[in-house]
Amino acid sequence: MRVAGIMSGTSLDGIDVAIVDITTERVKTVGHHMVAWPVAVRRRILEVSNTTCTTSQISRLNFELAERYAKAVQTTCRKTGIEQGSIRLVGCHGQTIYHEGRCKQPNTLQIGEPAVIAERLGIPVASNFRPRDVAAGGQGAPLVPFVDYLLLRSKRIHRVALNIGGIANITSLPAGVAPHGVIAFDTGPGNMIMDQLVAIHTGARQTYDKNGAIAAGGQVQAELLEKLLTDRYYRAKPPKTAGREQYGAALIGQLLETGLALPDLIATATALTAESIALAVRTFAPGAQELIAAGGGVHNRTLMERLRAAVAGVRLTTTEEFGIDPDAREAIAFAVLAWRTWNRKSGNLPSATGARHGVVLGSVTY
Repeated sequence: MRVAGIMSGTSLDGIDVAIVDITTERVKTVGHHMVAWPVAVRRRILEVSNTTCTTSQISRLNFELAERYAKAVQTTCRKTGIEQGSIRLVGCHGQTIYHEGRCKQPNTLQIGEPAVIAERLGIPVASNFRPRDVAAGGQGAPLVPFVDYLLLRSKRIHRVALNIGGIANITSLPAGVAPHGVIAFDTGPGNMIMDQLVAIHTGARQTYDKNGAIAAGGQVQAELLEKLLTDRYYRAKPPKTAGREQYGAALIGQLLETGLALPDLIATATALTAESIALAVRTFAPGAQELIAAGGGVHNRTLMERLRAAVAGVRLTTTEEFGIDPDAREAIAFAVLAWRTWNRKSGNLPSATGARHGVVLGSVTY
């Protein structure tokens, strides 16, 4: 079955579309393309990713993003030469605008109206994956570890899959692990803090630190880094999730109040991402032999160098070594999860999300 997976994450760089051929035996990616968010759309997403926006803003953006998701699939087909008619199902994660995994009433909200996507493409759409896990007592995240388990587990090697998007997360896959033995969680910030600081530093001319060049020119502020790493989240036991609620505007304001030069803050934020990932691996995946990275962060040379030093003794590589485009990993994952939804198979790992049991995720719009 040919499935198009659509992912737009908290890094807000754009829409990733992966077109994947899936059987019970194999997952093969046949096309991938990324469509960048226009600056104005990125701004509107940020405006609704807090508690001060209006319901009209959310409703309008829900439909606007859906139009853009549908166009992104069409663009991907055109760029890759894949016939749109060959796609039998679309899996759309949507754009997370709010997520509370640990509170009295856990909740999560992704927007991008599936009815619009189905209408524009003429293809059924699986969407709204996270709420069913929340309803079953989970945190609704992380969901990608289920696919990490399917594609990256080994009988001989303890592997840890790492995604560095806006938020960083890991999936611990001990040698010969069974599904119930998989541990996965958000380690803390990925690119989120860095990206916000870069936008301020460049007057929004850049939305990320290309190749880690700005961080490389700054100085890591050891005292500030040490203070940031005292956050209780980093040592809290999984399952746990993180988001813009922790690493958004409020934290950026606190960093700016230090009066430190922005390149130094960017260097320190880069170090925080690397050190918090390494801390998570040491604490919750002891004995790991390989750390397999994906996501936009793998293109940040300064970050990857810092991470390699921080996880000394663990071989650091990327999913490219395993035939998975690091930029397409999450889009591939939601294509696979959509396929499982279509076939009424569970798509969560209770050991990762905290759910009481496995559930079929999401809903299908025909």
